[in-house]
Amino acid sequence: MKKVSKMPLLLYSYLATEMLEPFFASFLIMNCVFFLVRLIPFLNFVLDLNIGLADFTRLISYMFPNIFLYTIPMAAMMGVTIGFARLSSDSEILAFKASGISMYKIIPPVVIVTALIALFTSYCSTRLIPLSEAAMKQLTYQLLKEKINNGIKPHVFTEALGDVVVYVEDVDKKTGRWSKVWVSDMRDGANPTITMASTGKMISSVNNMNVSIILDNGSLHRPDIANAQVVEFDRYQINIPLQPPDSKATRVKQKNVLSQKELLLEAQSIEGDTTHKRKLLIEFHKRLVLPAGCLLMSLLGLPLGLQARPGKKAIGIQAGLGIFIFYYILFTFGKQMAEDGVLPVMVAMWIPNLLFFLLAVFWVYRIANEQPLLPATVSEKGKYYFTLLQNGIKEGFQLFRTKTEEQQQWVPDDRQPKGLLISGNPKKRQFHLPGCKDYRCKSCTLVFKDVKIALDSGFSPCPQCQQRLTRTATTQHSQE
Repeated sequence: MKKVSKMPLLLYSYLATEMLEPFFASFLIMNCVFFLVRLIPFLNFVLDLNIGLADFTRLISYMFPNIFLYTIPMAAMMGVTIGFARLSSDSEILAFKASGISMYKIIPPVVIVTALIALFTSYCSTRLIPLSEAAMKQLTYQLLKEKINNGIKPHVFTEALGDVVVYVEDVDKKTGRWSKVWVSDMRDGANPTITMASTGKMISSVNNMNVSIILDNGSLHRPDIANAQVVEFDRYQINIPLQPPDSKATRVKQKNVLSQKELLLEAQSIEGDTTHKRKLLIEFHKRLVLPAGCLLMSLLGLPLGLQARPGKKAIGIQAGLGIFIFYYILFTFGKQMAEDGVLPVMVAMWIPNLLFFLLAVFWVYRIANEQPLLPATVSEKGKYYFTLLQNGIKEGFQLFRTKTEEQQQWVPDDRQPKGLLISGNPKKRQFHLPGCKDYRCKSCTLVFKDVKIALDSGFSPCPQCQQRLTRTATTQHSQE
């Protein structure tokens, strides 16, 4: 009878646990950091509208799907990297290989776990984010409208509409209509436009995020020193956009509330290659690109984590963070090219994922065949150029420090400022003035307050400092 190969559930569950523990820890920490960054501008909106605990909790919950889109990929990559770095540093990977478990048997649980995480990221991107953006817009509109409705009272100047001040004589509690209305509009300039009407009412639109004041049987006054105007009307409408106190905290773009199908249909309804059409397609592909990138970066965490060895400093975490930042730099660059029309939207948005897919396949193949991540020639060239860069930076810094010291003016004897002391070399019995190339030599372990004390102690100036002292003495003698 043929033996049926079964999935090693014990191995898979063990590896999944090793990856998920650091994943959830990283996920919690990163969400706290991102939440605090978003919370600071959000508090101005909350405090200005005096939002209750229930509405505050709802607004916060609507923020998290957007945060998850960035924290989940980062946490997934860190989870895989940290999990396999621990297995490798504790020689458990070596024990797996000694037991006949190849790298190709270790890869499937990584793919399964990261694919599930990527699917959840995709659900957040394509479903939760549009729903949360729409709910955020609806709740923000309701809160702003409640503030306006509560602020408009009889015999009270209402300033809840920003630069538009409303005064009403009476409010019908059943119909909500106003009587004897006075409106001051300061949005057009320094001189307010005064509108007076017999009756009026207010209507609102959640889709356009604005309110409209409808006035009947009145007159409009525009005071101006050069040309004042008075216009009588039967019906007049003032449109006022509802803007939160801090628009960055609760800003909702129209394309963000559209589903994937709605984005595609609206883009297809636009003829030509317009900016608005490209933005719709960019949003459509963005919701698919980032979850796919989550999967690819998580797979890259496997070879990075396996670089750890017993007694060897792990570099996988630092390299993982660098790769994560580099991915989003490429993503931003591709998005900008798509917005500018340099490349087709699909090509520009998916280029980073294609590059990282090739890199993931290349690195997984090399670690499966017991090879380093980079070929020997590439690694040697990289180390060579890195050493050249490092030495160039050191030499540049040393040259800058030497030039700075040379620019310092040496003041003799008691006029010398504090901090510019004379350094002495007890081995050669020489002293050096500030700005000398040997001022900071390793053998200069003594300091003197001035030249006189150095000479009295039996030290002589070095040849370079001797020339400086001679020039200084000649200059002082000629001045006398």
